[in-house]
Amino acid sequence: MRRGRRSLGLAFFVQGVTFALLVTRIPAIQERYGISDGLLPVFLAAVPVLAGVSSVATERMVRRVPPSAVLRWSQPVVLLSLLGVGSGSRMWHVALALGAFGLAVGALDASMNMLGVSLQQEYGRSIMLGFHAAYSLGGIVGASAAWAGAHWRLGLGASYLPAVALLLPVVLAGSRYYVDRRPVVDQEGGAGTGSVGFRALWPLCLVMACAYIGDSTVANWSAKYLQDVLGSSEQMATVPYNVYMVTTLAGRAVGDLGVRRFGAAAVVRAGTLLAAGGFAVVAAAPGAWVGMVGFTLLGFGLCVIVPQTFAAAGRQASDSHGPGASDTAIARLNIFNYVGFLIGSPLVGALGDAWSYRGAMLVPMVLVLLTLVHARSFGKEGARYGVGHERPRVVDVGRGGDGV
Repeated sequence: MRRGRRSLGLAFFVQGVTFALLVTRIPAIQERYGISDGLLPVFLAAVPVLAGVSSVATERMVRRVPPSAVLRWSQPVVLLSLLGVGSGSRMWHVALALGAFGLAVGALDASMNMLGVSLQQEYGRSIMLGFHAAYSLGGIVGASAAWAGAHWRLGLGASYLPAVALLLPVVLAGSRYYVDRRPVVDQEGGAGTGSVGFRALWPLCLVMACAYIGDSTVANWSAKYLQDVLGSSEQMATVPYNVYMVTTLAGRAVGDLGVRRFGAAAVVRAGTLLAAGGFAVVAAAPGAWVGMVGFTLLGFGLCVIVPQTFAAAGRQASDSHGPGASDTAIARLNIFNYVGFLIGSPLVGALGDAWSYRGAMLVPMVLVLLTLVHARSFGKEGARYGVGHERPRVVDVGRGGDGV
């Protein structure tokens, strides 16, 4: 299990690097292939749409093959697709590469979180935030590598080839140690493989979408907001997202300790209030430095919500429909990752143009606050994931008193 945990953490890290290398070089991709400003949103929207379709397909796939097998093939495809984005010369080349990236990343995101939730249930204590911390660390490394490539005026192919050449054999070697959920037999002698519907998951789906609306707002609008609204320099406008990523990493690195001590619901409530406060500070900021404080609060607040939403969905499905339902729940919940990503950036942009960008920042604040309404979905008030020690064979997590 420890090797499985380390290898899965590596997979999260590599995906953080890969995704950052893609999104931080979008201007270079646009220039290389001559993609117009009008056509660029179509290319960018196609990736999450295809990823959502792939997440739905993964739900069916894992009924026949284990999630480890899905992750084992999807991550190399994501890496090779990134190389394809940097190596083509015509528009259909990048369209094909981005299409493959989207389809593979949907399967990768779903299967990674399936394995993470099942490992957490086996450990009997919160470890999901640690996996997502590895993703945040990978994002920082990938963004730094992309900055270096742009600084040294390297072409996309020259920037992506070393990363893929280094990371591809690493993930192939690490994939040997992925740990799938142990088969669990129910009281009637059959395997616990029930399925949970969208209706039961709806509160968590809403929380996931709202969290990603907040995240995409920071990713897409922080630089423009600081420069155009708060009057910062162009150089300083690049700082908020880096600060956001660093605080996301820091919050996730210690977040599991908070869940073990105070419970998932309490940590999610605290994160929600911090995130809402961050948006309020950004909206009311008189200058760039106060705005930076707001983006710092956003990083610490939003970072805990998504990992705990995956964990809550897996626990809820296992408790009500049997352990086999956890993977189905996570695949369905993962779709709303992409829904939030698709809605967030256009929503803030449209409101900013029609009204004001300060006012637009209040909309994701209100949406994130909806998490407080559904905080009960993260477990009972006193629910814990363990008492600080690792239990070797635990399936149900968060039932206060069951073997804790």
